[in-house]
Amino acid sequence: MVHKLHIIQDIPVSKFRSIASQVIACMSCNMLLLDLGMAVSFSTIALPDLLNAKEGLSLNEDQASWFGSLAFLTQPLGALFSGPLVDYFGRKKATFIVNIPHLVAWILMYYAWNVPALFLANGLLGLGTGIMESPINAYVGEISESSIRGALCTTTQVFTSVGILVMYFLGVVVPWRQAALVCLIAPVLSMAWVVFNLVPETPVWLLVRNREKDALKSLCFLRGWTTQENVREEYDALVEYAKTLKQCIICYKTDSKESELNDCEHMKMNFVKKAILKFRYVMLSKETLRPFSFIMSYFAFLVMSGLAPIRPNLVNVCDAFGMATGGKNVALMVGVITVVVCVVVAGTIKFLGKRKLCIGAMLGTAIFTLALSIYAKEKSYVPLFLFYMMTVFTALAIPWVLFGEVFPFRSRASAQGLAAAGNYVITFIAAKTLINLETTVQLWGAFAVYAAFAFVGTVYLYFFLPETEGKTLQEIENYYNGEFRTFADDPVINYFKRFKR
Repeated sequence: MVHKLHIIQDIPVSKFRSIASQVIACMSCNMLLLDLGMAVSFSTIALPDLLNAKEGLSLNEDQASWFGSLAFLTQPLGALFSGPLVDYFGRKKATFIVNIPHLVAWILMYYAWNVPALFLANGLLGLGTGIMESPINAYVGEISESSIRGALCTTTQVFTSVGILVMYFLGVVVPWRQAALVCLIAPVLSMAWVVFNLVPETPVWLLVRNREKDALKSLCFLRGWTTQENVREEYDALVEYAKTLKQCIICYKTDSKESELNDCEHMKMNFVKKAILKFRYVMLSKETLRPFSFIMSYFAFLVMSGLAPIRPNLVNVCDAFGMATGGKNVALMVGVITVVVCVVVAGTIKFLGKRKLCIGAMLGTAIFTLALSIYAKEKSYVPLFLFYMMTVFTALAIPWVLFGEVFPFRSRASAQGLAAAGNYVITFIAAKTLINLETTVQLWGAFAVYAAFAFVGTVYLYFFLPETEGKTLQEIENYYNGEFRTFADDPVINYFKRFKR
């Protein structure tokens, strides 16, 4: 009798299933971003009701200015804690922990009985928003395949936009206290997603902690709940990458032969001295400083290009332009436009690439910000159309997508925290100086200044923004760690380089 031998073969997982597993894993982060979007836009819907209110809590103009920008001042503090928190607890646990400040803030905002309580609640919103940055960006960047990382990172920005839209909608239909109560839903859902174990830890973080079995299990989950054989090639590459990360960074950077962690003499070094050396070789390395300087420049140009400085005072600025549509309705439409544009970007980023989107977005923002300046001076255009077009191009910008992928693993969480802190400092300065700028050079002059930033930013991005779409995190890290590149790889730039040679 002949027995047939049945050979079990591992059938490759469908692309849909692989993407679905990564989308599900990102949902806790997406809820964080939904909450973040509502937090950063809360002052926009609360200020019109609080400014010189005839009953209940009331803010004068100076208090309103501080309330509108206070969250931006406390966000850097949260962002500075974000990196160490993520490195110590891991990406998964940090995603749970960072919800706590916002839970307290929304409850306090609902029950705010006086101005100090109101300011404390808004300060906590800013603190929580800052703490969220590293867990979100580090997690999404590390779990996603290079082919869909851009789309996944952009999708997370869709949830931020949805959060802003939800807040603007709540501002139209309910008082600000009830809006704060509704916002509790997002952090509760984010925490529940982690509790129900739908958020696996990132494989590379587990490998660095010598948890190989957990890392392999996590990778199987993230690639479509598949078998170990189907992820073996990617897993082996991550293992090799993790080996360099587990080496003593001091030995590694000084070309010492004693680079194995257990045999390293630096393990016995004074703690303070070792911390200083690690800071030097991790945070001050070229693979960290190069992308950091680029990201900070991008943030500065984007923030100062127009929409961010006026967001807390959006309703009042619309009234100053003399827009027939009510300020709150304009704010709601801004939210709708932002969501739609973010969805379009998520669907097209793989084909267009990040470079074209970033440069085109900055140029478009510059043009329509300048047009608004001309309108404010000459009253020659329709302001609502120009304002909405400025919103479209601002929404096209994807700094947070780049933010999640350009930093090396060793410094990723801390560098992201520092960069986010820098962004919030810039945003605070921009929002806080709007009224002073308008008083000094009038509304048209303020928008002319913003347009100038956007035009200079367009030139900067054209020359220095590399294309990272479709590249692995290791390839991006190698790019910044390699030979210094003064200009981006662009056909026009390369054409003129020939004459220099």
